[in-house]
Amino acid sequence: MSEPAITPELVKQHNLTPEEYEKILEILGRAPNYTELGIFSVMWSEHCSYKNTRPLLKGFPTKSPKVLVGAGEENAGVLDIGDGLAISFKIESHNHPSAVEPFQGAATGVGGILRDIFTMGARPIAAMNSLRFGDIGSAEVRRLFRGVVSGIAHYGNCFGIPTVAGEVYFDKSYEGNPLVNAFCLGVLRHDQIARGAAKGIGNPVFYVGPATGRDGLAGAAFASQDLTEESQEQQRGAVQVGDPFMEKLVCEACLELLDTGAVAGIQDMGAAGLTCSTCETAARGGTGIELDLDKVPQRGPNMTSYELMLSESQERMLIIVTKGREDEVRRIFDKWDLPWAEVGVVTDTGRMVVKHHGEIVADMPAAKLADDAPVYHREAKLPGYIEGVRAFNLDAIEDAGADADNLPKLLAWPSIASKNWVFRQYDYMVRNGTAVVPGSDAAVIRIKADSVPLKADALDDVVADKLIAMTCDCNGTYVYLDPYEGGKIATAEAARNLVCSGALPIGTTDNLNFGNPHNPELFWQLQEAVRGVAEGCVAFKAPVTGGNVSLYNQNPVRAIDPTPTVAMVGLIEDEAHITTQWFKDEGDEIILIGKAVDAEDALSGLGGSAYLQVVCGVKNGVPPRCDLADAVTLNDTLLGLIQSGGVKSAHDCAEGGLLVALAESCISNNPARETPRLIGARLDLTALLGEDAEKRPRLDALLYGETQHRVVITCDKHEAARFTERAAIMGVPAAVIGRVGGDSLSVKVGEIENEWPLAELHDSWWNALGRAMED
Repeated sequence: MSEPAITPELVKQHNLTPEEYEKILEILGRAPNYTELGIFSVMWSEHCSYKNTRPLLKGFPTKSPKVLVGAGEENAGVLDIGDGLAISFKIESHNHPSAVEPFQGAATGVGGILRDIFTMGARPIAAMNSLRFGDIGSAEVRRLFRGVVSGIAHYGNCFGIPTVAGEVYFDKSYEGNPLVNAFCLGVLRHDQIARGAAKGIGNPVFYVGPATGRDGLAGAAFASQDLTEESQEQQRGAVQVGDPFMEKLVCEACLELLDTGAVAGIQDMGAAGLTCSTCETAARGGTGIELDLDKVPQRGPNMTSYELMLSESQERMLIIVTKGREDEVRRIFDKWDLPWAEVGVVTDTGRMVVKHHGEIVADMPAAKLADDAPVYHREAKLPGYIEGVRAFNLDAIEDAGADADNLPKLLAWPSIASKNWVFRQYDYMVRNGTAVVPGSDAAVIRIKADSVPLKADALDDVVADKLIAMTCDCNGTYVYLDPYEGGKIATAEAARNLVCSGALPIGTTDNLNFGNPHNPELFWQLQEAVRGVAEGCVAFKAPVTGGNVSLYNQNPVRAIDPTPTVAMVGLIEDEAHITTQWFKDEGDEIILIGKAVDAEDALSGLGGSAYLQVVCGVKNGVPPRCDLADAVTLNDTLLGLIQSGGVKSAHDCAEGGLLVALAESCISNNPARETPRLIGARLDLTALLGEDAEKRPRLDALLYGETQHRVVITCDKHEAARFTERAAIMGVPAAVIGRVGGDSLSVKVGEIENEWPLAELHDSWWNALGRAMED
């Protein structure tokens, strides 16, 4: 089959600019052939090269004493958790594939992140996800939502990994371009860290996994362009097809093989398939690789070198084996009934040389492909809409805080409502390590002896007390209205959720979901959000160990709300410190820690709030201020209280404000039950208004405002004074606002008093998504 001639139009179809093509000519010293053009196209895509964001990413903090493998070094970061153990974790997107084929797009997103983790030598033990969709009232949005959740459930459940946490938001900005960000965490010993470098001249290169097909062809390039109806239809073949049962076999075989010491380097074939895995391992090892495509297992007839190099067929690995130990490798692969082939050799040329049918079809310097993609410093411009955001005030917004209908409306809003319709499709108890199930501020996983790959018998005593908390957070509305503050808030909420669970934050992985970087206003959003996230990670001493950038997320009308998803992990010192969000016992005192309303915020925490959107129909206003020093002080105070003993529940105030947080604390125990235990509360918030009538906040701001750095905790009534005094010493406001008990939520503010039966609140909150999906 003859290859197409390289024309300017063909170069454009490969998302390469004329300037980039000139650079290719300079690198090769000649014109590329069709296969080489495709290889440069995927390796220089944003998905693989970060050419539009690399300068920004340098602003992230990446170092700490706990960092064993840092951002950009390998497939995923690795953190020390003590006693010779470590965790490897990462988050990645599969947005465009999920928009085209929601089930397979989401399923293979899970498969890809699992491979990133066991490629590091870690056993995957927990997964979570961050999802965004358009208005759930749309039949198309419901189709996408149903398909994505089904795909995640299918892959995770079949592989045998608990999906223990996540978040789901609905907003019209995500119409036609859902966000599917998948996270995985694994455990390993320090001496088990594997590297993706092709080392050892003369070492054989093995391919393991199913045969290569035409599915997922050039998926990395597809993920690095605007998503349109035309591109969706044209690139339907760029969506991979996953097999979780095959992935499980590949995982177990790779972990067993790594334990033999016969592996000199290992890399999964994810984005850009054989292309990325070969040139990246060669670049890291300072070597070259020679491949023979005739030896690559092929699913389809007459596959071209272009198709074989760019296919993203799933569940495949590239393994560099120490020469002389090939028989061990073959024995293990045969034991697990896995297809394998010896497809190449490590060379000293520094080049990736690809042969097909006895001819050289690609010959290029590996390091230039992997490390020398163009880097762009894009123009950033303040968006026009920001002027309106900053000018917005509450003068035309009626204070409807006294309206009792507000609370059930907010609890039924899809972005706030219980996500049990989602997580009940996931097996979140498989492996028997889940200590806190989905539905609280953060999930908690117990590390057991079987969490560590092989040879773990001697670790029983060491790992018995290892508890890892994890969460993912981002309020895209905040980031849209003020990217810098929104970026800080995403990080602050993630850290606060971990602390509410009893954990100390230790590390971060992020997924930057934004629009087209060539638009200066959209690039400004990205630039400012990254600055906010970076400052937050510094403040909480939670360095970024890796992550993902997903650009070009937009529909024909507009870009998505900028969404820098922050996934953060924390370490819990003692099982007794595990804390959940729901109220526990009748008679317990309820304490609000943090400012009731931020007096320095002109909008009193209502800017961009759920209340403004749901009750007032307005998505506007500067979001709440995020003072990182205050956030750190609150976290230190709360964690100290939890570790001192006596804190029975802790729940942060986020979307919906104080009243929604209180209601959730009444109705969310226990999310694993068909009928959660409901326990009410009686609250008097009058004192929170303050004594100066002229400075009193609006009622809606007190009840539904989203002032930052606030947590609702409960304790025995005899402990309340100790907790408020300790908070005062730390300089953190703390006030007893009520008592747990009864079968209703009763709230009094001055002369205004409302009461809601818990059964009705629970019905609004628990069943909202299920009912929406039945429509």
